[in-house]
Amino acid sequence: MRKLERYPVQGRNALRQIYRTVSPWKGVKNFIFIQIARYCPSLGLKNWIYRRILGMNVGKDAAFGLMVMVDVFFPERITVGDNSVIGYNTTILAHEYLISEYRLGDVRIGANVMIGANSTVLPGVTIGDNAVVAAGSIVHKDVAPGAFVGGNPLRDMKKT
Repeated sequence: MRKLERYPVQGRNALRQIYRTVSPWKGVKNFIFIQIARYCPSLGLKNWIYRRILGMNVGKDAAFGLMVMVDVFFPERITVGDNSVIGYNTTILAHEYLISEYRLGDVRIGANVMIGANSTVLPGVTIGDNAVVAAGSIVHKDVAPGAFVGGNPLRDMKKT
């Protein structure tokens, strides 16, 4: 079960009211630096941007592949543990804007985690230490430490 904070809205849909939630200047600044990090070949510079400019908690030797997209509006709610690998074109979200509410949730990715390319991690999930997420997965629930999961919907995979 995802751990989410729910905020109901009145009138127009929640996304139309986004700048009541987050400063437009924060969104623009974060978007610019996330785009720089997405294309940056230097893992050290990427991690510096994530830690110092976006406020993410990124562990030692964590590696973000090319084109990884972290949450633009709430990157400070993302934690990635030591020695973890986030695969090419993965998206990590800490928010959801729906019709009648928006939801926020911390994303915690443990140490020594491998997330395969083109995966999406939804808000409010925890991925335990030493877990493996197969490429193309939608992580919509917590992943136990040491688990090997994949797919949509996410399910346990057998190791061979």
